[in-house]
Amino acid sequence: MQGTVDGFTYGLVTPVAAFFMAALGAALGLRCTTRSLHTTRSCRIGWLALGSLSIGSGVWTMHFIAMTGFTVREAPISYDKTLTFAGLAVAVVMIGIGIFIVGYRGATRMALITGGTITGLGIASMHYLGMAGMRMAAHLAYDTPLVVLSVLIAGAASTGALWAAVTLRGALSGLGASILMAVAVTGMHYTGMAALDVHLHLPPTLPADLADVLPRDRPAEIIGPMLAGPACFLLLAAVVLLFDPRVMTGEPDPYPRAGHRPRSMVRGGAARARYR
Repeated sequence: MQGTVDGFTYGLVTPVAAFFMAALGAALGLRCTTRSLHTTRSCRIGWLALGSLSIGSGVWTMHFIAMTGFTVREAPISYDKTLTFAGLAVAVVMIGIGIFIVGYRGATRMALITGGTITGLGIASMHYLGMAGMRMAAHLAYDTPLVVLSVLIAGAASTGALWAAVTLRGALSGLGASILMAVAVTGMHYTGMAALDVHLHLPPTLPADLADVLPRDRPAEIIGPMLAGPACFLLLAAVVLLFDPRVMTGEPDPYPRAGHRPRSMVRGGAARARYR
């Protein structure tokens, strides 16, 4: 028996909120990646680590906000916490590998393709691992072409977002890269959900009106507490980054190392001294 699936139980509230969280995580993570290219090598690791945590947390939070709107009429849904948080770890690690490649190799074609592909695979892995963590009296089946399409969307859009983040400058380009990454995450999610079929494990003697005998699932009550940690991290990261406005504009440090000034400024100072 095939289940009656509703991916938009609360209307547009969950897709819009999910997209916003994906965009917030992407904005923080991509700006950190850009910032790492203009800082000292000792600080680069910290910026890239913060970037991977931001994007990974944003992706994971987006997924489960979207899943609060996913219901199966005939079966209550619960989640395996081990697999659920394993999805967060996988997302952070794989996205981290992708942006570390770009952060250390720069905007070369091979670095962007490799980093974008790994980042996209991290997004897709988190999604399907999160889906595997769902517990209900049903069997999940997927349409293979749509699954492949969802992975391609994640990889292509992630590559484009990384390219925009490390090659373009200014707040508007950063906003565009963040939106592109959010499109990658949400597009991948809803394409993957469109590939899903739910086949129920129900006895053949159930009454016609299943709502009278089966409990309704309340995914918001299950998922809500799990979202608190990553959501708070994103908000705290946003507050921390506000203290460095160059993170949002992608501008380099005027003094990359303590006590060091760019050579052009030293020459300019010498010239002014001779002129006097």
